[in-house]
Amino acid sequence: MEASVLRIALPNKGRLADQALALFERAGLKAESRVDRALVANLGSRFQAIFVRAQDIPEFVADGAAVMGVTGADLVAEAGQSVQDVLDLEFGRCRLAVAVRDDNPIRAPQDFPDGTRVATAFPRVTAEFFRKLGVDVRVASVSGAAETAPHLGVADVIVDLVSTGSTLRVNGLRELATILDSTARLVANREALKDEATGPVIAELVTALESVIRAKAKRYLMANVPRDRLDEVRRVIPGISGPTIIEILNGEGRWVAAHAVVDANRIYETITRLKALGAEGILVTPIERLMP
Repeated sequence: MEASVLRIALPNKGRLADQALALFERAGLKAESRVDRALVANLGSRFQAIFVRAQDIPEFVADGAAVMGVTGADLVAEAGQSVQDVLDLEFGRCRLAVAVRDDNPIRAPQDFPDGTRVATAFPRVTAEFFRKLGVDVRVASVSGAAETAPHLGVADVIVDLVSTGSTLRVNGLRELATILDSTARLVANREALKDEATGPVIAELVTALESVIRAKAKRYLMANVPRDRLDEVRRVIPGISGPTIIEILNGEGRWVAAHAVVDANRIYETITRLKALGAEGILVTPIERLMP
């Protein structure tokens, strides 16, 4: 395969599309196109984005029309295409769930009688789920608004994507089970991964995106700390391989600067503990990338 410009299939609309483009931009691959709503865009000099329906991306990648693609794990499972999941992008989090009306007495999906009607936009995954449970259901494919099906008599059960569960509750539905948890994934063509020209380029992109994802949960912290409290400081900010300790000009030997990468969700606690040790001049900044 030609390694000079590799095609990446990206969703053409919706939150998944926006978050995918934002992630690539943070990795230094901003989509550049000549017109709004273009079907293609350059992502730096090595990649070209093609914008297609999220549900079509597994097929585009499996067929080689694109070397990589970004789409939901739920859509990858439903497509059943032979693609390689190479990176969890950690956005677009949701779950594919089984739900019934609140007044339905059944409490577990394995208790449905044979012939139960199930409405879903995921017929393949749904049929496989109930087959493994030994329940012979009748799957009705719907393209949207599955939550109305039980109230219209179209189906007894729905299998639909859920994030907070509020839509189910508003429509008088109760969640019974989760079939799968889903996030956005970077998937790759299996042959392209093996190719000596394209394989390393794909690996480089995975590393770049992974470094941006890893950095989101971290912060870079700097603080001036008393030298005689260093042992305690190391316990507060162990960092990745211990804090970096730097001599301070005019610190008179009593003060040093401690630099470390810390968890973003522990910043409040970390600053409180450092101040209790006498730390001063504490600075916390975001990190754009964090390489292992």
